Parts: sequence; C-alpha cells; structure tokens
Amino acid sequence: MAQDQGPHGMRAEAGRLLAEKVTEGETVGRRVDGARRPARSVTVNLAESPLGWLLARGLIGERQFDAGEKLRSDWERANLSPSLTMRWDAAPRSSARRGSDDHLEPTERQTAARQRFDAAMAALGRDLNDIAWRVICSGEAMPVAEKALGWPVRSGRLVLRLALDRLADFYRLPG
Repeated sequence: MAQDQGPHGMRAEAGRLLAEKVTEGETVGRRVDGARRPARSVTVNLAESPLGWLLARGLIGERQFDAGEKLRSDWERANLSPSLTMRWDAAPRSSARRGSDDHLEPTERQTAARQRFDAAMAALGRDLNDIAWRVICSGEAMPVAEKALGWPVRSGRLVLRLALDRLADFYRLPG
C-alpha cells in the first residue's frame, strides 16, 4: 500500500485519509515518579466525516477543516451528543492530584467546552449555525443537510465554507 504523508501528519492509504489524534485529557501526563510520558493517540480515518471528505477532495481548505474540527471537539467535550447507553467512565483512582495540566476537573472542562461551543454558534449567527451543526457536529452528509434545510443542490457547500471561515476567525486560527 502506498502511503503519502500529508498536512497535519495525515497520510493517504488505500483510499483512506488517516491521522493520529490525541485522546481527550491525555495530552502529556506525568507518572508517579514525575517523568513525562507520551500522549496516547488513535489513528482515525478523516474521510469518514463530512469535513474530512470535503478536505480530501480539495473542496475546503486546511484552515476551514481545523475550524470545523475545533467546533466538533468542543461539541464532543461538552458531551452534547445524545447518550445511547450507560456511561462507563472510570471512577477516580485516588484522592491524589487529578486532571490535565490545565488544572480543570472533568466537569469544569465540560462546562468550558460548552461555553466555547455556545459562543462559536452565536458567532456564526442564525444563518450559518444550522448547516454547521448538521454537517460538523451531527455528521450529516451535505446532500442530506441541504434537503433538510430545503436548499438547492450544492448550495450547502458554499454556505458551509462561509461558516467555516467565520469559525476560523472565532477560534483565531492563523491563515
């Protein structure tokens, strides 16, 4: 299989767009002895998401993709998606120092993500936040979102690009 290294550490392999993503709350931790350990990561196929599909075909830019990923990340960290089953989160191990280097407890991180998500959606405004939520957070394909909104075919891509540019400005992404 041919592998081409691309932007953001992404690589193309047999029609897939693969990237390494750090798991939440696992940026860089410390062991008991004080030594730093590497972050845990997973390999994900970015082409499985509508944004990854658009990026892989050159229909959105990297800055727009990064903005959409930040919004999706805030949406997931705020735990705004519907729960289908019981929560299986691990219980705290001990009364020792917990949390990441930002010194926030899990509920505080969730609240901060919710505030960022709400502020980002407010920055988009009523005209842009619907398509952004449907495609970025809900993972709807562009034709499905366009049909649900009653828009003409291929109009959603233009509106989504505007929304992603506004998100990139909101998140202060360079470019």
